[in-house]
Amino acid sequence: MGKVYLVGAGPGDPELLTVKGKALLAHADVVIYDALVGSAILDLIPPTAERIYAGKSCGAHTLPQEQIIALMIAKAQTAAVVVRLKGGDPFVFGRGGEEMLALVRAGIPVEVVPGVTAGIAASAYAGIPLTHREFSSSVAFVTGHEAIGKYRPQVNWRALAGAVETLVIYMGMHNLAHIVAELLAGGKAPATPVALIRCGTTPEQEIHLTRLEQLQTQPPDIGPPTILVVGEVVNLAAILPSFCPLAVQDP
Repeated sequence: MGKVYLVGAGPGDPELLTVKGKALLAHADVVIYDALVGSAILDLIPPTAERIYAGKSCGAHTLPQEQIIALMIAKAQTAAVVVRLKGGDPFVFGRGGEEMLALVRAGIPVEVVPGVTAGIAASAYAGIPLTHREFSSSVAFVTGHEAIGKYRPQVNWRALAGAVETLVIYMGMHNLAHIVAELLAGGKAPATPVALIRCGTTPEQEIHLTRLEQLQTQPPDIGPPTILVVGEVVNLAAILPSFCPLAVQDP
């Protein structure tokens, strides 16, 4: 029997792939990879390895999650090194926890290799520190796209509005109007600065700087994958313009 490695590919910049992740790719017999894994990282896979695309996007899944899990189990029974290559970090909104549990229950050896998550990396490449002693001593990472029939009601955005100083929101564009309305209803100041970072850490990185009240009435026309950063730390992006040459200051 082989072993499955849940490997985080990082946020997009191939230089942010971990040394351990790169070494595992070099020795992989099978690689099952997601949509957000870039070509530069896929080029590290040896030609002898079997590549299987299992990408997902909103409303379009190449393989349902159940089939991905079944595929990993089947490949681990015939291959020595199976790499499940996931964008960002497997355990941060990447369904890595679900896959790990399924593999353990099936008796398949599994190891998790962390990756740099997009919320941290995209913010850093935009020149936005998520914490700063003068502006933010707390940060929360939240998904804007929750599972149907989940274990509890939807994210309590109103409570989060007053609970933490910096919010990092993954997959929030589809429900953006609802999220912004709830944050404002929860007491978040209308003038709170917001950064929308699309394709962070890649050459296609696109940054929009705006405020909650403007985001409600004039949302920028950008799609996924986009990270939202909400909080006073966003104002620091302007201090390091070299970090975000593509930043757009929305009116």
